Amino acid sequence: MIRFLRQFLLFASVLGLLIIGLHYAYGAAVIHPRTGLLFGFMAALTVLIYSLTARLVAVSPTNLGIGYLIGMTVRMLSSLALVTVHLARGGAKEGHGVWTFLGAFFVLYFSWAGFEIWATLSNLRPISKKQVAQP
Repeated sequence: MIRFLRQFLLFASVLGLLIIGLHYAYGAAVIHPRTGLLFGFMAALTVLIYSLTARLVAVSPTNLGIGYLIGMTVRMLSSLALVTVHLARGGAKEGHGVWTFLGAFFVLYFSWAGFEIWATLSNLRPISKKQVAQP
């Protein structure tokens, strides 16, 4: 878990600095004002899903696949719920802001999903192989 947290903090820092840099360079034309909310939501969701998957692998190494599929499902449904709530609360009336919100959402969604895939495979796979090799 320590290795994951180091990787997580490094990735979150780089992605956060990129968002801040784009915000100061281009403003609301490129970065939606609620991008920080999306960033925090996706970061918290990544830690939650990784923790869930790590616990399932600790119970049984064969749970890696099912844990990952549960994590993907939770990420997708909760992300869709967030976008739906945003649009239902008036986000669709923002005009041009809808496109920047959706753009920020998809970029962050796929960035965090890619990080989660990489982190899960690089951190949990060796643990599950060690547990399977033991009698």
